[in-house]
This record gives sequence, C-alpha cells and structure tokens, in this order.
Amino acid sequence: MPKRILIVEDNASLVANLFAYLEARDYTLDAAQDGESGLHLALTTSYDAIVLDWMLPRLDGLEVVKRIRARGAATPVLMLTARDDLPHKIAGFRSGADDYLTKPFALAELEVRLESLIARNVGRSRILEVGDLKMDLGTLEVTRAGRSVQLYAGCKKLLEALMRASPAVVAKSRLEAILWGEDPPDGDMLRSHIYELRKSVDGPFPLKLIHTVPKVGYRIAPGETNR
Repeated sequence: MPKRILIVEDNASLVANLFAYLEARDYTLDAAQDGESGLHLALTTSYDAIVLDWMLPRLDGLEVVKRIRARGAATPVLMLTARDDLPHKIAGFRSGADDYLTKPFALAELEVRLESLIARNVGRSRILEVGDLKMDLGTLEVTRAGRSVQLYAGCKKLLEALMRASPAVVAKSRLEAILWGEDPPDGDMLRSHIYELRKSVDGPFPLKLIHTVPKVGYRIAPGETNR
C-alpha cells in the first residue's frame, strides 16, 4: 500500500524534486507552501509521515509541529532546515520533531529516514478520541462508549477529519475534497453523508457530538446537547 506523505515546504523547486523522486517510489504526496495550510492538512488528513521545513510563511515549522503534538497527533515529523547548529537541532526535537535533516541533502537519505520513521511508527497506538468516541487509525475501528460503531468508508474519512480538527470547524469545501477530490458532485451530497454519520455516531446516544455550523461546515465536540 503506498505511503502517504505531507510535504510542507515553500521552495517550489525542492517540492518538485521531492514529488518526482518519491512518487516514482510509490509514495502518495500532498503539499502545502505555508505553515498554516500545512497544519490544517496535518490535522485533518491521515499521513504516514510529514516532511516539514523550519522557515515557512505564516507559521514556522517549529510552531507547526508544536501544535500538531498539542492536538495529540503522533504522525512522524522529519524537519528540514539550513540550520545545522546544535541549539537549533535541540529546539526542533523538543518541539516534537522525530528527525532532522539539514539542507542541502541527498534525496536518497531523505527516503531512508522516512522509511525508518514510518517503520518505527507501525504498531504504535494511534487513537483519536472525542468524548466517549474513539477511532483507531490503524484498524479504522470506531467505538462509542465501548460499543462498536459501523461506518462505511466515506463516513470514516469524514469522521477522521472531524476528530482530528476537534473542536474546530471543518469547512464544507474541505470535507467535500476529502470525499471527492477537486470534482465534487452537484448538489449538497455532503449533507447526505453527514446524515449517515450522525445516524451511526449520535443516533443511539443522548449526547450529540456532531454539530452544524451554518454556512461554514461541521464540527465534532463533547459536552454539547444542541446540533
């Protein structure tokens, strides 16, 4: 199964080189050119690893990885930087990065480091939790209050995105992109998927977790009784 990697880097030439090299080796890649966009993708999409530049527009790499870890995401992060002095390396590791690669670097070395990070991460507990709702990212098993919740693939994708972003709102456009890429169907098909998700996740329980934010999107959060 192809490994999915997020590349957060504002150097377009380097991104192009990484795509050419890694896609030829059966990796699936997403890219962001600034820290805020990279953080959003990291928290709403499941990746096997993240390649993260230190110096980025809008939000630097150090702050990005801190916020990723603060949200409980354990995705391995390989940080890229031109800074090779020890204090900066220590700062990178303390922020939550798993590995550190100094520019310029050989693409083959980056690949080996990614392979090592992904291999180490296999078998770790990767559980998303919102209230009494849990999702195992390894097995894609969903439970609520200890009871199994049966979802089809599309609903699982939506649930993962909502749980990763919780308690923040996920825009309708982002959820549509998760399901259909850049070519969503006509009409509000997303609403039908959310209906099915609610029926399974919230239907049997008095406390409702999935909420509509009018004209914006949806969110999932504990401790709320309105929808």
